[in-house]
Amino acid sequence: MRSLRLPAALAAVALAVTACSGGGGGNGEGSGEYPRNETLYTTGTAWGPPANWNPFMQGQYAVGTVGLAYEPLFLFDPNTSEYVPWLAESDSWPEENVHEIVLREGITWRDGEVFDSADVVSTLEVGQFDSVPFSNLWNFIEGVEAVDAQTVRVTFAENRPQEWMNWVYSHPIAPEHIWGEKTEEQIMSDVNEDPVGSGPYFYESHTDDRLVWERNDEWWGTEALDLDMKPRYIVDLVNASNDVTLGMLQQGQVDLSNNFLPGIDQIINGNETITSYYDGPPYMQPANTAWLVPNTTKAPLDDPAFRQALAHSIDITQIIEGPYANLVEAASPTGLLPIWDDYIDHGLVEDEGFTFNADRAVELLEDAGYQDEDGDGFVETPDGEPISLTLEVPAGWTDWMEASNVIAANAQAVGINIEAQTPEFDLLVDNRNSGEFDLIINNERGASNTPWTYYDYVFQLPVNEQQSTVNFGRYENEEAWALVEQLAAVPADDIEAAAEITSQIQEIQLAELPAIPLWYNGMWSQANNTYWTNWPSEREGAPQTYASMWNGIWQLGGIQTLATIEPAGE
Repeated sequence: MRSLRLPAALAAVALAVTACSGGGGGNGEGSGEYPRNETLYTTGTAWGPPANWNPFMQGQYAVGTVGLAYEPLFLFDPNTSEYVPWLAESDSWPEENVHEIVLREGITWRDGEVFDSADVVSTLEVGQFDSVPFSNLWNFIEGVEAVDAQTVRVTFAENRPQEWMNWVYSHPIAPEHIWGEKTEEQIMSDVNEDPVGSGPYFYESHTDDRLVWERNDEWWGTEALDLDMKPRYIVDLVNASNDVTLGMLQQGQVDLSNNFLPGIDQIINGNETITSYYDGPPYMQPANTAWLVPNTTKAPLDDPAFRQALAHSIDITQIIEGPYANLVEAASPTGLLPIWDDYIDHGLVEDEGFTFNADRAVELLEDAGYQDEDGDGFVETPDGEPISLTLEVPAGWTDWMEASNVIAANAQAVGINIEAQTPEFDLLVDNRNSGEFDLIINNERGASNTPWTYYDYVFQLPVNEQQSTVNFGRYENEEAWALVEQLAAVPADDIEAAAEITSQIQEIQLAELPAIPLWYNGMWSQANNTYWTNWPSEREGAPQTYASMWNGIWQLGGIQTLATIEPAGE
């Protein structure tokens, strides 16, 4: 999802695509031929050779493992805020703490075994292992049982429908006859190279630079959902350099790119074959929020007044019009995405939200006792200690690198000494997780069924020695976390009740700024229409889904895009 410059030798990827288009392909063990008019070439998600198809290893599995091979019970439609039955046919809440899910009949796994309630029960029970990413569910699930072959009943010791329904649509179901008897170690170490799923595609082959999926012509959804997946093959290419990807996209060797491509706005405007969701700025749908995350355990970043001054110092328009060339939009001071507008207290934001105002930043610093006593152009702490902070973003992420330089320069202009640094990604992650940093930019959480996922990201307690997925700033506020816990308990469809709680959370958030929202990171999605057309677009009559191979987007309707695109000329 980033811009990255790698050795020019990766141009060989483009030559390999040309060879595959002409009839060669795969790793020599697959079908061998991928007819161009039946093959969708994608790139922009994978940053290394495909090596894992384990549906339980969230964040590590290869592109399409969840979505193409393994499927969830429901999808979530962010346009309507509704859950779309998928493996499940329907659901109900016969009691406040009981959720019953009725499964579709006639679904089989790739190996011919029947899909039934035992598979759902088994999948949930795997979460009882501590190392499984969704083990937290068992903090509030009392039990799960197969009422009959098509009915699953989940009983909750503590009712948390916002959190529960997030799992229901975002996590896949795995076959009990394959995973049910495995130990915890086996589950979390199995690369599962030949995945047995229920989905519309199955694993065909892979090499170090690509992964090939082949259409499952026996997929249950063709009849039950009236969805006809158009590409017979999907060839997902490991990310090459910007120049290589741009060239391949323009030449029709790649049909869909899901990476940030500098200058893509000019290409879209100058080449009618290349399209994105919007015809003009920002061109892309918003996918997640980029946050400036301060380490709140370090002075002066532990001071809300200092964080307020820093937020007011940032000229976000300079970033939007500079590094991004209007491919992104400024985030709400709440950080909530546009799909969550109903949860934003706009009156509160108007009164308490921050905006770029350098004079106000200087005033806030002075009022809090931060003065430039030694005349070096930078303020010291109220105790007279010098301030020297670093802002880290990964080396090679050129958009964030340029943005971090702008942020550092803006801060320096009001007297805050910040230096932008670019460690290698793995080192940054280690520093981030262990709390060995001053400031970072992060966008770990994206669009979902509920803003609870964002507030969990910002406020989750307790803070652990290693913070690998949430609250990287190590901010501790018991009142805010209690409100997030209250939000988790609101019925998933009760927007009004949820908004009452999010307003209270925002009151704390806007005063404390534990993380500073910057911009809405785009759903980078550029399509070449030479071989495949009818891509999602704002245009009237066009599909309103996502065109993205990113993990997590399939469950938000991305999978439906494969049924709505059309071969060119048909």
